Amino acid sequence: MSVSLKSLSVGDTGRIVGFEKSGKAYRKRLLAMGLTPGTDFRVTRFAPMGDPVEIKLRGFSLTLRKDEAGVLLIEKA
Repeated sequence: MSVSLKSLSVGDTGRIVGFEKSGKAYRKRLLAMGLTPGTDFRVTRFAPMGDPVEIKLRGFSLTLRKDEAGVLLIEKA
């Protein structure tokens, strides 16, 4: 079952399972940043207002805006 990145808490881990069909504008950019299906990640922090969110994957930290993060289909690990 897919969940939103916003439903995870700091320290939670997850796996990217795909992309929303409506997110074609961000899909190519997210793939270029290493957010491919099957990639595991950990939520490291949220900004005080909830946007952006920082995740750690493949040995580096990546900060995503709310619109970009909303395109990801995620399963909680």
